[in-house]
Amino acid sequence: MSDRLVLRGGTVLTLAGRTPNLATGDVLIDDGRIAEVGTAVVAPRDAEEIDCTDAIVMPGFVDTHRHTWTSLFRNAGEGLDAGSSVTALREHHQPDDVYAATLVGVFGAIEAGITTVVDHVDVAGGRAAIEAAAQAHADSGIRAVLVQPDPAPASPADGVAFASAVGSIADVGSVADAWAAARASGMRIHAHAGDGTGGPGVVAALAQRGLLGSDVTLVHHTALDDADVRAIVDAGAGVSLAPSAEMANGQGSPPIQELMDRDVRPGLGVDQERVAPGDMFAQMRQTISLQHATVFDRKLMGKGSLPKLMSTRDVIRYATVDGARVAGLGGLTGSIEPGLQADVIVLRTDRPNVWPVNDAIGAVVWGMDTSNLSHVIVGGRVVLRDGGLATDVARARELATGARERVVAAAGLAPAGAAR
Repeated sequence: MSDRLVLRGGTVLTLAGRTPNLATGDVLIDDGRIAEVGTAVVAPRDAEEIDCTDAIVMPGFVDTHRHTWTSLFRNAGEGLDAGSSVTALREHHQPDDVYAATLVGVFGAIEAGITTVVDHVDVAGGRAAIEAAAQAHADSGIRAVLVQPDPAPASPADGVAFASAVGSIADVGSVADAWAAARASGMRIHAHAGDGTGGPGVVAALAQRGLLGSDVTLVHHTALDDADVRAIVDAGAGVSLAPSAEMANGQGSPPIQELMDRDVRPGLGVDQERVAPGDMFAQMRQTISLQHATVFDRKLMGKGSLPKLMSTRDVIRYATVDGARVAGLGGLTGSIEPGLQADVIVLRTDRPNVWPVNDAIGAVVWGMDTSNLSHVIVGGRVVLRDGGLATDVARARELATGARERVVAAAGLAPAGAAR
């Protein structure tokens, strides 16, 4: 098959700084990159043509924070036996289980239009587990950043970058040592900034020590104060929000308005699918709805100088180009612009859930869901075609089923999946 593709006749949302959106246009992909965006693009004779009439062509979603190894316990909610949480099961995952969980989790992400995922491999098993996760990502075809506790990168895998994680930022001294080791390895740093990691003021303390920088992404920004936000702005650090999981897990309401007030543009993430949906449509709607509710609450209380309502154009960028920057992949992916990696999705607009389309971005943010996915392309490779994954899905399901049974048995829990 040709390494050239032309996406023909769709509404093109480039979400780029230099290349405008097009009501009807074409996107030429050559050797894994965006080669040309325009109207009536002349494609090479050997290019595969995909008809995008009645469809939106846009950048793939960037999930800036996920624990994909937890995918064996999707949607378990409060149904885990003996009050166990998913994280309590981490020590029972062997490398083969991590591979199976990661593979089925990533396939679900691709089916939701996610072309890049930042995956925190905070699971027992050491280097072998990390390498199993990396192999699953490479086999899936998604673009991945694997965040690992060890600052020394694991063995390389196709399409996988490595970053370093710090479990808690409360101990500034240990953070300094861990972050220095990560930086020495040339790795980006992803750190939990809320949920019991030290509370308000810790991020500001990191900045005062000269530790905070543009190579840091802070996750779960729910327990920080104004001084912390100022420190983030001054350092140019990234922020990742997982609004559905943060609220469902009791971590608090993400301070979306506080970030907007200082023009901090976060990325969005899923976190865990135990109590949160695994797609970015839900994360966008949660984010914009929370901000609107904040503004309207202030209005009902009679407060003046109300903030501006978040627009659909704001939140779709959080899920794409801003997410790429937060993931450390700015200038590589996140928008449709010549020279960038061809990470592109095609969304059907002829389905009843969005027809008639009065505004393309509004349709994506407010109306669409995973059923609208037609094609997903990562680095120029079609990984979902006509709504179906271009891979052996039955094998992934079989591996995940066996892995779940092994983990449940090792943890001494009742078999999963029963009706309650």
